Amino acid sequence: MPKLLYARPPADADEEHKIRKLAGSRHAPADWVTRAKMILASWGGARTSTIAAQLGCHTQTVRERLARFNTEGIDGLGDLPGAGRKRRITERERGRIIALARSDPPGRPVRDDAGDLNATDEAGPPQWTLNSLTGTAQAEGIQVQRSQVRRILLAERVRWRHTHSWAHSEDPDFAPKGRRSSPSTLTRRGAPR
Repeated sequence: MPKLLYARPPADADEEHKIRKLAGSRHAPADWVTRAKMILASWGGARTSTIAAQLGCHTQTVRERLARFNTEGIDGLGDLPGAGRKRRITERERGRIIALARSDPPGRPVRDDAGDLNATDEAGPPQWTLNSLTGTAQAEGIQVQRSQVRRILLAERVRWRHTHSWAHSEDPDFAPKGRRSSPSTLTRRGAPR
């Protein structure tokens, strides 16, 4: 049978006031509020299993939080530093990938002053795709995979797909489609065609 664990009594009136205020807060982080409620319930004499049932968490979670509070005080309510996986690329590299996606691809033809189409790098991609962005980023020394580039661009809401070239034309002789025909002629359902 596990040993009964309770939160230590408050060190002073200030610590007790902070815990009570935090437990009733609406604007503090939810995890801190829940942990403060654990301390208050323990001060009230509730066992860890009862606290876990009231707050909808596991008994071991309550035990760990009470033990951290007993050793660290109010600071024990927070998360330990370094929680979560470290980022593989820096913010500078992440910004460079976003800037690449927002820039014109090197293989995209652009009209010069004479009206001729020229690309800065004819062997480069004419439009950005995940593969071309990943390849360009890797050529610049950023160790990144295609799926990671996709996640970065989705998180930043950056479009890497450009519109189709046939949707717009710079040709003065190009005639766009006219208006759709009017629905004056109705088709009957079930009529032979």
